[in-house]
Amino acid sequence: MSDYLIRAALSSDVPGARRVMLDTFYRDLRYGYLPDHHDDVIDPARAYLCHPRQRLWVAVHERQVVATTAIRARGPATPPHPHPAWLSARYPDHSTAQLFRVYVDPGHRRCGLAAELVTHAIEFVRSTPGYERLCLHTDASVEGALEFWKSLGTVVHDHRDPARRFQTVHLDIPIRR
Repeated sequence: MSDYLIRAALSSDVPGARRVMLDTFYRDLRYGYLPDHHDDVIDPARAYLCHPRQRLWVAVHERQVVATTAIRARGPATPPHPHPAWLSARYPDHSTAQLFRVYVDPGHRRCGLAAELVTHAIEFVRSTPGYERLCLHTDASVEGALEFWKSLGTVVHDHRDPARRFQTVHLDIPIRR
């Protein structure tokens, strides 16, 4: 970890963060950029740097952004996401933080970056007034993703269906100490 700088993103980090996000969509998630699902990626500065209850973190290695993590002040949205209404009701926007964009470039994986970035995100949620819950969703078809998240949280809704494009699982991450 000593070769990496973990920090809240600066405006100068936005192009690199966007690159990590888009590369992940096309390389690892196989579906590319989807405007209905990835509205924050086109303008991460507006989504994360200009909102006091939202944040983007980056891991920087040799002056390049190599990993990202973000918090958004909202629960799961129906639509565009195909999940039951009770799930949205469980996570009201005014009191829910949602973990987003935990992505690491392939050459920098297995260095603890995702875990370190998520730790920063959890601490931010704990210290930001008004947040009562932290949730996330993951695509269980991505190798290692569900196992990583289960080590940090509890599955709330498993929406895996072989007939569906996404193998979505929603989880709670504890924020109380």
